[in-house]
Amino acid sequence: MEVLHENGHYTPTAPKARNTLALLLSRANQVVEIPALIDELWTDCPPRSAVTTAQTYIYQLRKMLCKAVGSESAGEILVTKAPGYSLRIGDGVIDAQVFEQRSAEGKRLLAAGRPEEASRRLQEALALWRGPALSDVNAGRILEAHVVQLEESRLGTLQLRIEADMKLRRFRELVPELRSLVATHPLNEWLHAQLITCLRYSGRRGEALQAYQSLRRVLDDELGLHPSLPLQRLEQYLLTDPVREEVAPVTMPVSA
Repeated sequence: MEVLHENGHYTPTAPKARNTLALLLSRANQVVEIPALIDELWTDCPPRSAVTTAQTYIYQLRKMLCKAVGSESAGEILVTKAPGYSLRIGDGVIDAQVFEQRSAEGKRLLAAGRPEEASRRLQEALALWRGPALSDVNAGRILEAHVVQLEESRLGTLQLRIEADMKLRRFRELVPELRSLVATHPLNEWLHAQLITCLRYSGRRGEALQAYQSLRRVLDDELGLHPSLPLQRLEQYLLTDPVREEVAPVTMPVSA
């Protein structure tokens, strides 16, 4: 998490002040109730002074905002509103929101049959990521759920961009990226299917079969399962069918 302004950097250094700001940002323009803030900061073991201490963190954030934008503007951004506090943020200010907007635009472009524009827009969304979400915040259970949501959204956007690139027949270019992704997400059958497909359409049928066998071993070792029916059919295509000009997409639910 990083707070940037034209006047400099204003990210809180105190861990619980960072948690407080992260929670407010995750629910921008909504009221964060004091019990939710206390739950995020201390989970099941809040101190007796929890309410007063939480108010201290809000005070610290207001001081930070005053340095960045002045006291009048700070009062309009971080607002006390029963039964808690609200961070009022305009459009295009929070990277996570910009990411979601660009991702949605890319998805619409792909659905409209415009894969090249979709690929560019989706890549713009993914370029906003610099690492795992809130990796420098000691997240409580509320923020942990938010991090999971963000990471799932990131993976979904990445898969849309891969789908767009495959429609553009960028098979060879995708192989290195997909190899890295299946190593990071070894149980994600969708990613494995796209790697196998890209290898197949790159004239590397033997490697595609090896990739399928590798997935089968992982699923058996980790879960005692066989690859899903779409992947089993893909294996049969590899064994029996010549590579055609059109791309036969492999569809299945997104999984992490």
